[in-house]
Amino acid sequence: MNGLCRSLCLILLVAAGLAGCGQAERGKARVWVTRDRGATALEQGSVPGGLTALQGLYRVAQVETGYGGAFVTKIDGVASSRLHQRDWFFFVNGYEADRGAASYRLRGGDVEWWDYRSWSGSERVPVVAGAFPEPFLHGYDGKPRAAAVRFGRGLRAEAKALARVVRARSLAPIGRPVAPAANLLVVLAGRPGLVARLRSGEKAGDPVRFAVSGRSFARELARDPALVRQRYQVAEWSGS
Repeated sequence: MNGLCRSLCLILLVAAGLAGCGQAERGKARVWVTRDRGATALEQGSVPGGLTALQGLYRVAQVETGYGGAFVTKIDGVASSRLHQRDWFFFVNGYEADRGAASYRLRGGDVEWWDYRSWSGSERVPVVAGAFPEPFLHGYDGKPRAAAVRFGRGLRAEAKALARVVRARSLAPIGRPVAPAANLLVVLAGRPGLVARLRSGEKAGDPVRFAVSGRSFARELARDPALVRQRYQVAEWSGS
């Protein structure tokens, strides 16, 4: 009887683990395909969580691969070109991916973004702003981080509204300590814009620092995060 109980407990534990994995993969992920740092949108759609990023891309676009299927060489007829130094770059929740699309498993809420651009003379772009409010909500590889918001003088109301968007529990004036592992959103005065960078580390999933500047822009962004959709950075907001 004890042996039977142990067996039943083991079965229940395995089932619970499988259910947890299934929950992580439920929901929809979004797939975007653009050109020139998001200047031109080519494709977009939603796909089920649980697919690989490559499978998700196949759902919304015509795709060709090389190197045994591990490397995307062409999307919708637009091909990588060593001669012209242009290639497809792949982001998940704003992070430049650290693995091939066939190896990344999408979760519900993920934003998979492919952008075709020149790599001539350009530095690596480890994180971009245009998937905001990602990666604050879903992180990378299913591992979200705690979020903190800090604000300049007179910007508490705007910071509070943005804290709701990024689900931050820590809201305080600039100068208040922030946990080293937290993603940070800073609300500042100045020319309107949104700039993203890694706060520390150098790989996908490391903490980020997003800086939102301009009172009116911060209010607009809190009302509609899609304002910055598919933009690498927003150095100065023009209202369009």
